[in-house]
This record gives sequence, structure tokens and C-alpha cells, in this order.
Amino acid sequence: MIKGIAKLILALNGNVGRSQIAAGFAWGLLLGLIPAGNAFWIVLFLFSFFFTHHHGAKISALAFIKILYPLYIYQIDSLGWYILHIDSLRPLFTSLYNMPFVPFTKFNNTLVMGGLAAGLALWLPVFIIFIILIPLFRKYISPKIRNSKIIRFVAKSPLLSFIDGALKG
Repeated sequence: MIKGIAKLILALNGNVGRSQIAAGFAWGLLLGLIPAGNAFWIVLFLFSFFFTHHHGAKISALAFIKILYPLYIYQIDSLGWYILHIDSLRPLFTSLYNMPFVPFTKFNNTLVMGGLAAGLALWLPVFIIFIILIPLFRKYISPKIRNSKIIRFVAKSPLLSFIDGALKG
């Protein structure tokens, strides 16, 4: 786990484009808001690999969003319930449900629909926010972390010396 965090820090400080890292965080948000374990989540996860983004950022954001999931599950559920009960969309949902593979996606679950709607609505704002935050992190926060006493102490340890290399970027 520490190695994964070090790789993410290396990407934040390295030559990885900020748009790739920001897209990774946005994909992680989208996947984190949709409950895992259904065909829709698996297809979306596999579909994400066809786009250029930082996979470490995606997995980190996904884990962070899943940890916080109990804090906003009721809002996601309410949003999904609202969308699934829009009368003008009912014929669409009925026809989708009668298709061969589509019911396995569990799109008619309020958490899946709410997570999809929230993830799609928040994808672009999260992308833009991280586009702005990554240069600020590289310029102001990274040097302070690199020069902190804790990191210098850890860098002297042969077991964890790769963290220092990740922070130097």
C-alpha cells in the first residue's frame, strides 16, 4: 500500500500530465459512486481502461470515495429514486429492462442509478478542480513535504527509501 501511495506521489510530482491525473481522479469518483458487484460497474471499470488516465489516481479516488460512501448513501439513493420515478422516462426504463442483458446491470436499482447520475454530473467539475489543484500541489505543497523532518527520517531508512525518490520526482 505504501508503494502505491509513493507511485501516486511520484505521478503528482513527475512528468505525468495533470490532465491524466485529473481524469484518473474523475474516473475514480464515477466508479466509487456506483455500487460495485453488478455488470454495469464491471463494464464501466473495463471501459475506463480504453481512455488515457492515471490508474493509480483512479484506484486511490475509488478507495477514498468507497470509504466515505456511508456519509452520502442516502442522498445517492434519493437521487436514484427520483430519476427512476420520472414518468416521462418510464417507457425507456421498461424497454431497457426487457432487453436481454440490460437487467444484469441493475440500472433499476436506486443506488446504481443515483450513483451513475451523481458521478456523471460531478465528473467534469472534479476533473477541472484537479486540473487546478495539481500545479498548486507541485509548486507549494510538495516542497514542504519533501523537506519535512518525517520524510527525511523515513528517507534514511533503507526499507522505505523509495518514498524519498517518489517525492523528489
